[in-house]
Amino acid sequence: MENFKEKLPIIIAVIIMIVLVVGAYYFLVVHKDQYYTQIDNTKIEEVSSTDDMRYQYTLTAYNKKGKEKEVQFKTSRELREGAYLELDVMQLRGVINWREVQMDELPDDVKTVMNIE
Repeated sequence: MENFKEKLPIIIAVIIMIVLVVGAYYFLVVHKDQYYTQIDNTKIEEVSSTDDMRYQYTLTAYNKKGKEKEVQFKTSRELREGAYLELDVMQLRGVINWREVQMDELPDDVKTVMNIE
């Protein structure tokens, strides 16, 4: 029993480290949030790139609760002016995916802050 008491602080430290690593991995690598924006082609810049991503947008986006965030993402083409997008945003990587959505697919709080309807 005394041997266990000596090892207890080490066991607790290892458990805490595992919990911290798993938590950090989740929030920095796995967890993503959805943001919504509207395309404004005055906010596009052409970038020289070795891949197909020739254009970069810098737009204001909103999460489902209406919280504002400036996002940047690259595309291979100019997107349709006024189109609504749903963006998958990760903490470290930024925008990892986007898709066009219809106005009625936007959350109500997003519609409110974007002055839609």
